[in-house]
Amino acid sequence: MTLVTHELRQGWKSLSVWTAAIGFFIAVCVFIFPEMKGEMAQAGDIFASMGAFTAAFGMDRLNFGTLMGYYAIECGNVLGIGGALFAALTATGALAKEERGGTAEFLLTHPISRRRVVTEKLVALMAQLAALNLIVFLLAAASMSAIGEEIPWKVVCLLHLAYFLVQVEIAALCFGVSAFLRRGGLGVGLGTAIVLYFLNIVANLTEQAEFLRYITPFAFAEGADIVERGSLDAGLVLLGMALGAVGIAAAYWKYTGKDIR
Repeated sequence: MTLVTHELRQGWKSLSVWTAAIGFFIAVCVFIFPEMKGEMAQAGDIFASMGAFTAAFGMDRLNFGTLMGYYAIECGNVLGIGGALFAALTATGALAKEERGGTAEFLLTHPISRRRVVTEKLVALMAQLAALNLIVFLLAAASMSAIGEEIPWKVVCLLHLAYFLVQVEIAALCFGVSAFLRRGGLGVGLGTAIVLYFLNIVANLTEQAEFLRYITPFAFAEGADIVERGSLDAGLVLLGMALGAVGIAAAYWKYTGKDIR
């Protein structure tokens, strides 16, 4: 697992910055909730009457005056967008960076198969996602415990699990794309994460676009749905993981037969 260790060593700074930023903003949002609790309840009534705008973010079905309603929207968006961007950027460069940085020749002259290269880079990628989500969850849990509010731990855990799975799917898809790239994929990674996020918003706006829920992983991390049902949509989760598996399979297929320059 030498390559896994090398990848983790290379990526620890980026992981630290993204984890600190996401964890900090979530903690700040939680800590200001007690001061804004009364105002948020009134704001929730206003948002509920704003039609399509509230439906896009599920605010018409959540009570902003409760910790869970507030957390699902404010903190959920921080973790959802931030985590998705980190997953996409890290995964898009995982395989492409060897050719971009001119290290592919050095790496592939070692007694290590291309299949093993893909496997160890994938393991390192998932380890980084797991570390980010674990640390952020612990920070969020500590913040909520500190403000003295009653915490529905089951819903909190489901929300964090859902966003972790979102990141896994996006990372798997971008990992597959990375095998086809020869240079940096910054724009591809950012574009993938942002487009998938906005597809979910469009799906919430109109029934005619509801089919988009089967394309974007953000559909099964919808805070309002999780708070209402107390569970994840197993069908959407399985579909998302299947799409992620296609991305990983594409990475193996392309990279093992790729003409490395």
